[in-house]
Amino acid sequence: MAVKINKLEIENVKRVKAVAIEPTPNGLTVIGGNNGQGKTSVLDAIAWALGGNKYKPTKAQREGSVTPPSLQITMNNGLIVKRDGKNSSLKVIDPTGRKAGQQLLNEFVEELAINLPKFLEASDKEKAETLLQIIGVGDELFELDSTEARLYNDRRAIGQIADQKKKFALEKPYYTDAPDELVSVSELIQQQQAILARNGENQRKRDQVTKISQDLDLANQIVNSLKKQLQEAEEKQAKLQADLEVAHKSAADLKDESTAELEKQLAEIDEINRRVRANLDKEKAESDAKEFKEKYDSLTAEIEEIRAKRTDLLSKADLPLPGLSVMDGKLTYNNQQWDNMSSSEQLRVATAIVRKLKPDCGFVLLDKLEQMDLQTMNNFGKWLEQEGLQGIATRVSTGDECEIIIEDGYVVKDTLAAPKQPTQSAWTGKGAF
Repeated sequence: MAVKINKLEIENVKRVKAVAIEPTPNGLTVIGGNNGQGKTSVLDAIAWALGGNKYKPTKAQREGSVTPPSLQITMNNGLIVKRDGKNSSLKVIDPTGRKAGQQLLNEFVEELAINLPKFLEASDKEKAETLLQIIGVGDELFELDSTEARLYNDRRAIGQIADQKKKFALEKPYYTDAPDELVSVSELIQQQQAILARNGENQRKRDQVTKISQDLDLANQIVNSLKKQLQEAEEKQAKLQADLEVAHKSAADLKDESTAELEKQLAEIDEINRRVRANLDKEKAESDAKEFKEKYDSLTAEIEEIRAKRTDLLSKADLPLPGLSVMDGKLTYNNQQWDNMSSSEQLRVATAIVRKLKPDCGFVLLDKLEQMDLQTMNNFGKWLEQEGLQGIATRVSTGDECEIIIEDGYVVKDTLAAPKQPTQSAWTGKGAF
């Protein structure tokens, strides 16, 4: 059974003079009043009584009072918690007769139930860690988040390199008319030298024709001048005539090769090779870009797998509230992070987590509920009632939405109290003490 507050009686605590309240067991009990009248003092007194001396106010005794603070809270399990006397020492009365003290209270009092601002003011990371602690998947989810963060950082780095490679490749020129490989200068020079050698041989043969012609002229002169050697000269003449005919015939069939194309290629080789290198650079850049794009896609797939595992892990966890989850290390409710939740949603999440942390704690203290409009507050109250939770809250207001009104440290209105005959009660009106 969830433990709740049946009745509380407070005297001389902070601004409270004398207050007795029986809050509704399920739903929201709103304590209203103007500022400085003692509303928050009621919540501080409950926290002190149930949470221990670490919640004792710095100036616990009401200013101007000679009587020490006195607290008494009756729980729905019959437990009575008292703090009174000069030292406000704790006394816990267990109806079963067991010896009781703060240790017994700690078994069912959740710290956040009496100090909800501790959760509300925690960082997003701390809220998420609290949730993961109570559903028991913190370590596993931390491992998944760490893996995702590492993969995400790797993918981002790979993606940046891939984009740079792609941009670099796009900026590179490409020449469709360039050969696939670099042109060799030495090969072209060898070809040129071979042609020049053949042309040199041709020139030597042409020079031979000239020489033979000169020899013939000389022979003719010798024939004319040396008749006596006519026979020998005529024989020589015949031979030379025959050689001349052969030489003419051979020379006529010769054809010189042109080195113009090689000279052109030699002149253009730097430009050709520049284009070939440009093409090779572009192909390399495109290959690098493709490689890093594939790595990026692979890391994206791994990240998606990690996120699917996280979703599956949280979907199977025993969450304190439907729609509650943890994304990127932050608590979310219906896919909204804390700063995007309404105040009602924030209180609903916080209260659900309090209940999950300690199921035996059936109540929660809520200060400064004036931040909610009436409709939102009513919806929150209905949710508390539906969940079987008791909420005791304060609100700067004296309107009808407040079941209890405190003025100058006294209860001046209590719609929850049963009708009584007019008496001089120590707990219900001014002037009682």
